[in-house]
Amino acid sequence: MDIQSNFIHLRQTTEQDLDFVMAAEQADDNRRYIGQWTREQHMAAFADENVLHFIILNADGERSGYVILTGMLDPNLTVCIMRLVIVSKGHGYGSEALRLLIDWIFNHTETHRLWLDVRDQNTRAQRIYRHQGFRLEGTLRECIKSGDAFESLQIMSILRPEYEGRA
Repeated sequence: MDIQSNFIHLRQTTEQDLDFVMAAEQADDNRRYIGQWTREQHMAAFADENVLHFIILNADGERSGYVILTGMLDPNLTVCIMRLVIVSKGHGYGSEALRLLIDWIFNHTETHRLWLDVRDQNTRAQRIYRHQGFRLEGTLRECIKSGDAFESLQIMSILRPEYEGRA
């Protein structure tokens, strides 16, 4: 399955992409904002019908990030953007990938609610999500242990009627 615009291309992740995925996840400017998986967890996601794992390619075909969606089989029609990781920041790849995913989800599935969580201090991502129509639902206070401290998560979502109302 491929999703694309003139600017980026999302294609399913393969085993040959795993070194890139692992490096992107563990990069200093990413790991403080996202959970960490093992190579085996990523491999298991490839075979899970409830999960979509995509590589984000720029217009030159270079890998610029990856995204994981979960809940594709959810009976409540709720899909989660579990990860959206960009290694080439500042070029609009994350915003465009998010826009493409939102459009694809609401135009090619029966999804009613698309949601994500974002760490409190990741204000850049929160701004991008709000710009794409996500609304703040609430805060999971100090739910992530990070070293000797705790971090909170913001829960954000966009509903099908909100998406359809944007047109």
